[in-house]
Amino acid sequence: MSRSLILITGDQLSLDLGLLQTTGDDDVVALCEVAEEGRYVPHHPQKIAMMLSAMRHFAATLRDKGYRVHYSALDDPDNAHGLLAEAERLAQAYDCSRIVTTRPGEWRLLDAMERRQGGIPWQWVEDDRFYCTPGEFGDWLSHRRQPRMEGFYRLMRRRTGLLMEGDEPMGGQWNFDKDNRRPLPQHYTLPKPPRHTVDDMTREVLTLVEEHFDEHFGRLDGFHWPVTRRQALVDLRHFIDHLLPSFGDVQDAISDSDPFLFHSRLSAPMNLGLLSPREVCEAAETAYLEGHAPINAVEGFIRQILGWREYVRGIYWTRMPDYKGYNALQARRGLPHFYWSGDTGMRCLSRAIGMTRDNAYAHHIQRLMVTGNFALLCDVSPEALCDWYLAVYADACEWVELPNTLGMVLHADGGLMGSKPYCASGKYIDRMSDHCRHCRYDVKKTLGEDACPFNSLYWDFLERHADTLASNPRMKLIYGSLRRMSDDKRSAMRRQATSFLDNLACEPSYGQGPHRDGYRPQGANP
Repeated sequence: MSRSLILITGDQLSLDLGLLQTTGDDDVVALCEVAEEGRYVPHHPQKIAMMLSAMRHFAATLRDKGYRVHYSALDDPDNAHGLLAEAERLAQAYDCSRIVTTRPGEWRLLDAMERRQGGIPWQWVEDDRFYCTPGEFGDWLSHRRQPRMEGFYRLMRRRTGLLMEGDEPMGGQWNFDKDNRRPLPQHYTLPKPPRHTVDDMTREVLTLVEEHFDEHFGRLDGFHWPVTRRQALVDLRHFIDHLLPSFGDVQDAISDSDPFLFHSRLSAPMNLGLLSPREVCEAAETAYLEGHAPINAVEGFIRQILGWREYVRGIYWTRMPDYKGYNALQARRGLPHFYWSGDTGMRCLSRAIGMTRDNAYAHHIQRLMVTGNFALLCDVSPEALCDWYLAVYADACEWVELPNTLGMVLHADGGLMGSKPYCASGKYIDRMSDHCRHCRYDVKKTLGEDACPFNSLYWDFLERHADTLASNPRMKLIYGSLRRMSDDKRSAMRRQATSFLDNLACEPSYGQGPHRDGYRPQGANP
């Protein structure tokens, strides 16, 4: 009888995975902890611990369900510590004729599998946990000169029937984003999030990660991620019952003190496979239908999953590997040192990085309009910022992280993901957060030692990239404002920005330094 090694990666922890439905009694299901996957970027210790604990719990579930399981632990003496090499070692040990897996979440792994020559053959099947396959997305993309997420999202709404009444959207419109841009009210109450029991298995993983990855950016204390399906369902119910009703209005708001606000933090368990996007979207839709949550909150939340999550995955798989090398604005600066330390006088950046260090999490506006906006204005290279985002966030898989960072944050794909750069001065951060009242810089000033750096950097960015951006229809108003400024003011802002950038301590050449092995650079920061 022909025996297969069924390789389940750490982001495929679902009993509904199609590959598991066809696994034979003699097949061996393998899950492998390997050092290489924790170090190709210096992943946050909480991210590593979350995945390893979830993998160990899932392996136990598979055994309980009757599967024949081999689990390679990180400290096993025979571990090859490369995912493909370890799978091939196990296939040979169990006398398997082939290795079968589900499409991985990163192109580098799929490419490596397809390049494997000789020895035990590799096969992969499509990941059926998503609404749209890369092939289906490619067909949709091929019929559009200028693809936009909104058109794809409407197609997905019609295909799934989510928030639909026949062929029309519930609530009378497709998108309620304009209702979801309010700052936090002066007084609001947040229910305490559920705290999951750290069992012996998770405790053992935390010790292991502390021993092997202690040099990585991020803290392990306060670990709070779900590592079982039961825990993930508790988090889903908490969001639906307590957070979703208020999520819509203030989903773009930022707090100086609270890292989570009304956000769900369900992307990590969804990416692991502990929750399916379908059950999450259907739970939100039910909340609207039962009158528990308003349409702007529910539509905005479903759009993040059914729209953006599926769209960026389609962009990733149809544009790779070339997409990773896009750099439309020719940004070359290395990553500022303080992205690893949080040691900066700019309060918004210090808090976003500090919260990331403590929680392996920052919500989408912190990523887009604080750490991302600053990197955009400073011409930080796409490779540098993409690898940082991939390393530090618990929900960062490359298929979702890369298009969001390279395309949305840095506009490095020339407008494929977003029709304009999401650049902003300090005024935006002041409007949407309470950071500025705690900052040593004055957000109302553009010039002077105490002026908010975002202000001069914003206008200088527009000056530097005028040849590329001034003709963008969505940028005409702001370029009109720039042209109406006096030459003296424009020169003064350029000098202010240049002085700041000249004194910004950065990694000199990302991709050539030792930080890919976990190095955390230190240095003086503005």
